[in-house]
Order: sequence, then C-alpha cells, then structure tokens
Amino acid sequence: MSDYILVLSTVNNKNVAQKIAEQLVEQKLCACVNILPEMLSVYSWKNNIEKDKEFLMLIKTRRDLFLDLKNEIIKLHPYEIPEIISFDIEDGNEAYLSWLNENTKD
Repeated sequence: MSDYILVLSTVNNKNVAQKIAEQLVEQKLCACVNILPEMLSVYSWKNNIEKDKEFLMLIKTRRDLFLDLKNEIIKLHPYEIPEIISFDIEDGNEAYLSWLNENTKD
C-alpha cells in the first residue's frame, strides 16, 4: 500500500470547487488540488437518470490524512452524497512526492 493517494471528488460549481480546494490546501490536508474544466456527468439518482455539469477535483495527499480530508470535504460539499474516492499513487517523481509530503500536515 502506498503512502500517497489521489482523491477524486466532483462538484457542480467552479467557485465551490475552488473554496473546497483552498480549504484543503490551507489546512494542509493535501498539497495540491487540480480542478478540471466543466464536464458532463450522467448518473442514477433516486431512480432517475440525471445529467449535470460538474467540475472534477484531483486531490493529492498522504494516505494517513484521508479521513480528515474526507470529513472536511463532506463538511464543505453541497451534495447529499459527495463522491470521494481514492487511488494509491504506486510510483512517482521522488522530488514531487517529497514536496507533497513537506506541504501536508505533520
């Protein structure tokens, strides 16, 4: 299991995505959040097929910070059930991973 993870979360508003990203970085729960441009999401919700424009946040952090990061996203997120999923970072630029480590909570 990797010490570093990539967390994905979507939100329907760019300003909300920026607010969440800023809070996560300020609190050192992650080192970086990339916000991808508007995309179309098609999903099932309460027995209906929904289509909405969303922004994808790519959040780089350490595995040991995931629970705090997840709780902060839930606190700030407007959705009833926000997407919060993580993937191991299996390998990476050692200098980047060191920077990631230095810019997150001790």
